[in-house]
Amino acid sequence: MRHLRLRRAAMVIAMAALSPWATAQSTPKTSAPAAAWPSRTVRIIVGFPAGSSPDLTARTLADPLSRALGQTVIVENKVGAGGNIAADYVAKATDDHTIGLMINGNMTIAKLLNPKLNYDPLTDLTPISLIGVSPLVLTAPVGAPGATAQEFLAAARKAGDKWSYGTPGVGTVGHIGMEWLKSKTGMNPVHVPYPGYPQVANGMLGGQLQLAMLPPALAMAQIKAGKLRAIGVTSSGRSTLVPELPSMSEAGVQGFSLEIWNAIAAPKSLPKPIALKLSTLFSEIARTPEMRQKLFVQGWQVVGTSSEGLSNRVKLDTALLGGVIAAQAIKAE
Repeated sequence: MRHLRLRRAAMVIAMAALSPWATAQSTPKTSAPAAAWPSRTVRIIVGFPAGSSPDLTARTLADPLSRALGQTVIVENKVGAGGNIAADYVAKATDDHTIGLMINGNMTIAKLLNPKLNYDPLTDLTPISLIGVSPLVLTAPVGAPGATAQEFLAAARKAGDKWSYGTPGVGTVGHIGMEWLKSKTGMNPVHVPYPGYPQVANGMLGGQLQLAMLPPALAMAQIKAGKLRAIGVTSSGRSTLVPELPSMSEAGVQGFSLEIWNAIAAPKSLPKPIALKLSTLFSEIARTPEMRQKLFVQGWQVVGTSSEGLSNRVKLDTALLGGVIAAQAIKAE
């Protein structure tokens, strides 16, 4: 009887293998779309102006991508709403030749800050590759009180709401990060939004601000010139971008880790074989020695992940920053 059951099972398997469904499934259909792609110019959409950090990264990646694909790759700037106009454009693209260079806010917390946003980062975008990461640098004027980071934070707690901090706007990573740091340290400086990070730095230089979280490239230029003072970096440990600066953990703030990052994303409608092809190419391109050096100079520590790696980072940061947004009741303007 057992022998008969085994024979019947084998017959079922054999018949299934010969069925049209099984034959179709066994055919490697996924390779054809990727092999024929791209058939025309590929566009990388950037939501920030020419010369901005995302724009520079996109243009740095465009040339080697063009060579790898054997097709023209151009960068287009669609500026506005902190990069969300460009992200929405990419999410709705249907030509299979449009992708985007985005910052973490566009791919994580955008919908949490503004429920009326026209796209949902988690459902309308296909993660392609996490390109680079960077901590922010907690920065203060040269004459700020306290000889150490711990003493500075103690002075900030004592100052209460008499101090102010600047960011590039409500809902930016710098804003959410500072609100999180406030909850961790007990300090309470008042938030003052500015148009961008350069204006924030000028606000500290002019004495209007007592602290801010700045990108390393901008912060270190002023710090090395003796115009601003570094308190520490927002990563969990020291960063290779600024190894001389202590982390927040070294400054006595436990459980605090915050990074900005940029990544490549595509519309959800992009065929999976093409998305996989792009993910592989961007990962390989970003991790070449030449590209690592170029992006390092721009202020990025290269990661160059797979699609899955970026997807995991999106979920992690959405949960982390979303918790701060909810706890501090942060809303986009």
